[in-house]
Amino acid sequence: MRADAVFEGGGVRGIAFAGAVEAMEEENVQWERLAGTSVGAVIAALLAGGYTSVEIKEAMRNFDYAKLRGETFLNRIPLIGNLAELIFHFGIYKNDYLKDWIDSLLHAKGIKTFADLPSDKLKIIASDISNGLMLILPDDLDRYHMTPADVKISTAVMMSASMPFYFRPVKWKSNLQHTSYILDGGLLSNFPIWIFDVEKPRFPTFGFRFIKDEVRIDPVIPTPFHLFQNIFKTMMQAHDMRYISEETKERTIQIPALGINSTDFDLTEEEIRILLDSGYTAAKEFLATWDFEKYQHKRKP
Repeated sequence: MRADAVFEGGGVRGIAFAGAVEAMEEENVQWERLAGTSVGAVIAALLAGGYTSVEIKEAMRNFDYAKLRGETFLNRIPLIGNLAELIFHFGIYKNDYLKDWIDSLLHAKGIKTFADLPSDKLKIIASDISNGLMLILPDDLDRYHMTPADVKISTAVMMSASMPFYFRPVKWKSNLQHTSYILDGGLLSNFPIWIFDVEKPRFPTFGFRFIKDEVRIDPVIPTPFHLFQNIFKTMMQAHDMRYISEETKERTIQIPALGINSTDFDLTEEEIRILLDSGYTAAKEFLATWDFEKYQHKRKP
């Protein structure tokens, strides 16, 4: 079966997607087009680059999650160090480790820029906060007078995974020498399930996301920090939750995160195994009842 795939952003929990993809591949699902936000962009990029789920699982097992927090000497100064990074660089940590990791894996497959992939194979969501725009890369590169050959896939992934305030924004200079600050695609669409939709699809688009029935926030806001935290959580979750609840549940593999948070960077071997198993089981259960013809019949015009 041929299918498109769209992966939600989910931080370190995204390793569960590798388990889910493995289950799909065992049922002979072949990926036509791929898209994602944040860690979903990581999985989408590796699949688009020719990696199998087994190879991705192995790579993610060897990934040093602790290095995602790219620390500088300032981060090591108690109390004021992280605040100084936030003031001077607009983010506490660097995100270079992820970029270099993606770069090395894709280089092994002979891939560097979007131009090295078939047209329309991969789409990565990011947020241009300098211009107030959602970026779909590489589709929107003409806005910046750039071509797919101008942008490394690893750079786009780093942009999409740059969680606001936690990671530094990516300073991106266009061919017109204008600088934009780019952040996490989840600011505008954490689960872009709509991206491949057409009126009469030839094959399905499968979504991969974590189970979230509601926006989990603290109703009591005792400090400005808690206010910001609630605004951030609502912004990142509420829009896509409404979209999936009304339109797309039937084509979405919903994966239990089992209490593991997106920024739990110190994953144990047991937690990695739990996430992989969670994704694998969720995909197997989904495929047991999936019927594309039935789905098409029920779709709204």
